[in-house]
Amino acid sequence: MESYEPKSGPVSNDLVDIFESSLHLEDTHYTEGYKEGYKDGLAPGKEEGREECFSSRVQKSIKQMHESLLKYPLSNSEDESGSDILDLMRLKFRAICASLNVKLVYIGYPKGSELF
Repeated sequence: MESYEPKSGPVSNDLVDIFESSLHLEDTHYTEGYKEGYKDGLAPGKEEGREECFSSRVQKSIKQMHESLLKYPLSNSEDESGSDILDLMRLKFRAICASLNVKLVYIGYPKGSELF
């Protein structure tokens, strides 16, 4: 009696290839959908991201504080302008924080009412 051996050739590989694509169909569609959605969302996202997130008043205060930082002396000099610039930066910082509704609380640092 002869034993039957299945042919392992191009026919069986073709069947495997047919079923292989069916098995990965969901992954393929997911990947294609993700890439397509990414491309479709990229252009509108760039346009929406260009909106100004801060008001012009806050932007002006930030710019003024930046300019004050650039003017601040890096070395210890006897010049009084350094302390004036530092006072201006503190005021600008508080104004910016108030405009952005940011509460300044430091652990271990006394509140304003506790100082006096």
